[in-house]
Amino acid sequence: MTSPSTDKPRLSWEQVCARRLDRHALSVPSSEARPADIVATMCGAHAQVLSAAELSIGLRMPDVTRTDVRQALWEERSLVKAYGPRGTVHLLSARDLPMWAGALSAVPSTANGPLTPEQTDEVVAVIEAVLDDAELTVDELSEAVIARTGSWAADLVIPAFTGTWPRWRIALGTAGLRGALCFGPNRGRKVTYTSPRRWLPGFRPADERPALAELVGRYLHAYGPATSRHFAQWLAAPRRWAAELFDSLSGELQAVEVDGTLGWLPAGDTAVPSAPPEGMRLLPYFDAYAVGCHPRDLLFPGSAAERALSGGQAGNVPVLLAGGVVAGIWHQRRSGRRIDIRVEPFEPLTAAGRRELDDQAQRIGRILEAEPRLTVGTVTAGKHL
Repeated sequence: MTSPSTDKPRLSWEQVCARRLDRHALSVPSSEARPADIVATMCGAHAQVLSAAELSIGLRMPDVTRTDVRQALWEERSLVKAYGPRGTVHLLSARDLPMWAGALSAVPSTANGPLTPEQTDEVVAVIEAVLDDAELTVDELSEAVIARTGSWAADLVIPAFTGTWPRWRIALGTAGLRGALCFGPNRGRKVTYTSPRRWLPGFRPADERPALAELVGRYLHAYGPATSRHFAQWLAAPRRWAAELFDSLSGELQAVEVDGTLGWLPAGDTAVPSAPPEGMRLLPYFDAYAVGCHPRDLLFPGSAAERALSGGQAGNVPVLLAGGVVAGIWHQRRSGRRIDIRVEPFEPLTAAGRRELDDQAQRIGRILEAEPRLTVGTVTAGKHL
């Protein structure tokens, strides 16, 4: 991507950390925002483990509990559980769903596998129709899809955890990315799927071009300065496609230097807080800050890369954040009303640092509605797969 100007603002890594912490409401929790506002700002909360998403949101707001997040999701419907960045399950702001569907459906994919493009389109259309006013388990959805398409959809050709899945299942994620489905409330232990129109009446995906432009701007607002490669990794998109996208938006972006390295921000969005990055935060699995921020070697310095990354992938381990960088790892184990929290800092704690950890443990207990017990020591729990 060609730089639009040789006169670039210069930021230090410390300023970048302060800016990101501020944008993520991790320096000071946002007292005026609602859960949907927080989720919109951080570009989605990873929700494969729902309690982790609840914690991600709660840490960015004062006096919010998991009950408040669940109310926003299942009662207010200001949040929606859907497929988001990287094709993974996220909590998204319902009002942003048209943008997400428009942008994600534009990302090149080779995930058709055993389906032709025509078969994929047919399955997605059927899913959209049968979920219009229903909440179906995957088995119920399978019966409906096969009945409306044909026996080819039932062919057991997709390797699964146990046995094989029918051919149509490869299109389930595609349907989610195109906005044809989202998640409904669990039925016991079974996941259900339903239509996004039940969250957002009149819903339709936004046009691809403006949706992509808005998503790039939002990503750079929360995680910038960043490059097209960083964006591609965050979105699980081809690097060349992301580079061409950034190039097409060059008039809306501004180049900045971070300790001699080039990155991008939305044009005019170069302000940084006056205060340095401070404070400790215990971020859960796949927290958006740890997953979306780059460069990895600065965010995960020294032993943090070995202990908190998996082949360069972030999020598999909950992390202790200090001054905006990873300074330890932690683990929680819940038993009834009690949560045992074990934190392994990579450097010795000061008395002030220990007090901050105590405060964070108490905050986690309030968010997850449990009694916390904090221990400082080596974390032996494995990484989340």
